[in-house]
Amino acid sequence: MLPAAAPPPPPIVRHYIPYPARRKQQMRAYARRHYGLDTWRLQRPKVIVEHISVAGSTSAVFGTFAPDLADPELHELPNVCSHFVVGSDGTIVQMVPVSIMCRHTVGLNYTAIGIEHVGFRDADVLNDPRELRASLRLTRWLRCRFAISLRNVIGHNESLSSPYHHENVAALRRQTHGDWVHASMQRYRARLSGMPCR
Repeated sequence: MLPAAAPPPPPIVRHYIPYPARRKQQMRAYARRHYGLDTWRLQRPKVIVEHISVAGSTSAVFGTFAPDLADPELHELPNVCSHFVVGSDGTIVQMVPVSIMCRHTVGLNYTAIGIEHVGFRDADVLNDPRELRASLRLTRWLRCRFAISLRNVIGHNESLSSPYHHENVAALRRQTHGDWVHASMQRYRARLSGMPCR
């Protein structure tokens, strides 16, 4: 049951990637290595991380996340994933239940919900009214549902400045990506600030 303050969810298409017991055990092992946590579950998330998929469709994003192969960047299992992807037409697809950890942001996977956006740069989303509107509705709903503060809605590029950032693997402690830079997220959060929970 949603808290009384949470707005109704936006329309969401649920199309889950395979996440069987084997992938959950890989996620559990990943969480032990990187966070010192013996679980694959995402419990009480505190952060929402916005991503740019560098892909042209929701199906392309799904196709990247569905196979459980070692990722091409860090070469670890399980494969990377995010919980949601927002299409350029405003369609929201949920790929993983928010009760399961996804590998989408080094240092924050243990406490973060990941949202991908179809496109190749921040401006593709910020300048697309349908995609931006759907993204804001989804983020507002998740933020209100889990009582996540506005300042903890971040872009991937802002991950290192999050107070929740924690990484046990020394070589990865400064690892981040270039998508959703601070200036883009200032615009995004300004829009989100006008969408209160009540």
